[in-house]
Amino acid sequence: QLQLVDSGGGLVQPGGSLRLSCAASGFTLDDYAIAWFRQAPGKEREGVSCISGSGGPTNYANSVKGRFTISRDNAKNTVYLQMNSLKPEDTGVYYCAVGRFRLCVFRWASYDDWGQGTQVTVSS
Repeated sequence: QLQLVDSGGGLVQPGGSLRLSCAASGFTLDDYAIAWFRQAPGKEREGVSCISGSGGPTNYANSVKGRFTISRDNAKNTVYLQMNSLKPEDTGVYYCAVGRFRLCVFRWASYDDWGQGTQVTVSS
């Protein structure tokens, strides 16, 4: 049974860091595109970062370039999102998602399975 478990969210001050984890079971994460999306209250879900399968390219939203880094640990079947220099506008529920295709995209409707989400709050 395919499952994704998001974790690592929390409350952090502006300028702080968090590392989100997306642990997969029931499939080999490296074969597929994995994306992180976020949704703030009253706003649409937006793509934050994604990593393609089998060593393919990564992609970042303009708003997080230079601050966030996506990576994959194949031995742990886990994808991480390292978030540095966090801003209040980064607040939201973060979801990881897997798509049964290789090259990642930011269209949320393309993704097949989702984690339960983890809350990130950036506030002083």
